[in-house]
Amino acid sequence: MESEIFVAVRIAPSLASAPFDRLGESVKALKKAGASYVHFDLEDGVFVPMLSMGIKPIEDLRPLTDLPFDVHLMMVNPEWLLPDLIRIGADRISVHIEACEYPRRVLGKITSLGAEAGIALNPKTPLPDLEMLYPYLRFVTLLSTEPEEVNPPFLPSVLSKLEAGKAKYKSSALEWIVDGGIDKDNIGEVVAAGADIVVVGRAVFRGGLLHENMAALIAAAG
Repeated sequence: MESEIFVAVRIAPSLASAPFDRLGESVKALKKAGASYVHFDLEDGVFVPMLSMGIKPIEDLRPLTDLPFDVHLMMVNPEWLLPDLIRIGADRISVHIEACEYPRRVLGKITSLGAEAGIALNPKTPLPDLEMLYPYLRFVTLLSTEPEEVNPPFLPSVLSKLEAGKAKYKSSALEWIVDGGIDKDNIGEVVAAGADIVVVGRAVFRGGLLHENMAALIAAAG
C-alpha cells in the first residue's frame, strides 16, 4: 500500500504544461507524486486567444487515474458543453463570471449533472457577491496571471483578493483556488494567504522531473 504524502495545500497540476506525447504517463504518476487533482484548461479562442485541443484527452485519460478531474472553462457560453464534459469524467468545473450572462443558472446545471461547480475570476475582476450564487457555488478560482499572455508572471496582487474573499466568506464552506505562475518560490506565500488548492503548470513538469518538482513544491508549501 502506497504511503500518503502530507501536503500543506492541495496541488492540481495543469496538463496544459505537460509533454503532449506523454500525457498518459504524466497522469499515472501524479497521484504518487502527491497531487490531489488533475487540472485541464479548455479554451475557445474567443474568451481567450488560445484554442485548446477539446475534450477528447479528458475522455482518454479518465481511466488512467482516480484523481478528480478539475476543468477550467475559458470560454463564452460554456453551458452547451457541460453534459458531455461531465459524462466523460469531469468532477469539478469552473466557468468565468466574465463570460456567463447567467452564472447562477450555469452553476446550477453543473450541480444538477453531478459535478462540483465553481467560478473563475481574471486578475482585474473584483470579487462579485458570491452569496447570489449559493447554493450551487462550491469553489472560487482566482487567476494569478493574465490569461491572454504566454508564460505570464505571477501577480502578487491576487493575494489581497484571496485574503479579502476568505475573510468575507469565512463562515462558508467555499474552497479558494489560485491558478497561474505558481512555483516553489511563491507557493509558500500563496498558502499563507489562504489558498486551499493551487493550480501549477510549468513548475510541475519542467525538465521532465515530475516527482522531483512536486517534492520541491510540497516542501516549499510548508
